[in-house]
Amino acid sequence: MGEWGRASQVPRLSESASSGLVNERVLFLVFEHMKWDIRTLCRVAAVSWKLRALAKRLLWRELCIYRAPRMIATLTEGATNSRIIGGWPALAKLLFFCGGCESTRHFRLSRPSPGHFAEESRFSKTSGMSFLAKSCRGDVLYVSDPCEHAAEEEGRRNDDVGVYRGVFRAFFKSRTRECLIRKRIGFEEGMRCPYCAARVWSMTAARMIPQKSAARKLGSGDGAVEYFVCLNGHLHGVCWLVHLSSDDGGGGGDEEEEGFCSGEEDDDGHNRNYANNGN
Repeated sequence: MGEWGRASQVPRLSESASSGLVNERVLFLVFEHMKWDIRTLCRVAAVSWKLRALAKRLLWRELCIYRAPRMIATLTEGATNSRIIGGWPALAKLLFFCGGCESTRHFRLSRPSPGHFAEESRFSKTSGMSFLAKSCRGDVLYVSDPCEHAAEEEGRRNDDVGVYRGVFRAFFKSRTRECLIRKRIGFEEGMRCPYCAARVWSMTAARMIPQKSAARKLGSGDGAVEYFVCLNGHLHGVCWLVHLSSDDGGGGGDEEEEGFCSGEEDDDGHNRNYANNGN
């Protein structure tokens, strides 16, 4: 059965003229054929308020499910109507966008580093365990590999800034949130989540970062790790990384089965990146 023959399988798509489209199934199938290209979806959502509403209601969710099926299945486990805390647009942005970095009260930089599309990302809930306080190890947290940003800091000319991001499952019910509230940790002044604009807690101020395990997982040379968590459970953080040349190689892939790469998955569940080569 071809692409068009599967139109009846598309969930809850309106065919009314009020949608601004002759048939929403057509747009859905176009994006399905394009393997849910994030840049194209961004452009389409910016055309009009009707298309933006359609993207918010349906397309961002379908993009997330297609590009990170196991991760999304875990994050929505037990949720009603497949809802996600913070909304699907924010989660899609977190999956595909590195928020960059700037100075905070615990992590000083001479100049900010801008955000950008992340052509390739891998998220792991096994890695996420290394970022949870011992009393919160029952929480489920996905964390990405760090994105390397060149730095020109005095005394750190051979170091890079590592920028990473993540998301909790069911953050409202998490031990992490419970601990933050019990310890009466205030929100960080002047900071907002780069993905949903909600207020954030500094996990450094809360003294809830297991520095050794987090630094080891990130590859931070001196253990300087900081991250923030917002009301909706989105995480963004920074660390110092020892600069590696292209000849130095990277880490192993023992957690790949729990990861996500900005590419499609083959039948064995391994990720194939196509963002750079167009295949």
